[in-house]
Amino acid sequence: MTGSSLGALGGKVVLASSSDEAQPPRNIIDGNAETFWMSTGMFPQEFIVRLAETTGIDQVTIDSYNVKSLKIETNTLDTFQDFQSVTETEFEQTEGQLQSNAISLKGTTASHLRFIITSGYDPFVSVHRVSIQA
Repeated sequence: MTGSSLGALGGKVVLASSSDEAQPPRNIIDGNAETFWMSTGMFPQEFIVRLAETTGIDQVTIDSYNVKSLKIETNTLDTFQDFQSVTETEFEQTEGQLQSNAISLKGTTASHLRFIITSGYDPFVSVHRVSIQA
């Protein structure tokens, strides 16, 4: 399977640590890099995506602005609790363009993905698109 937006695969954002009516969390999974979710400042910030079904994931691609450090956790439960850490990564700062980072999760199976932004290059960060390759 090629990279697909989580929304197209039946995913839903079930939790976000902050929200703004103009940039709602559902924008993260709509597949459109022109829409986005923006944090309200301070760290950590997080969001959880529930997949339509438990899925094997090879790679997650995240398009964002000003994210410095990101942790990804998963679970295979029906509820969004008891997550296991899968990876932590640092993103390079970009000026005037989206950060696009492909993160390998080979061998990972998940029904929920938790993304924790632990630090940013600015107090406000945005996530424009998250897609997976299974």
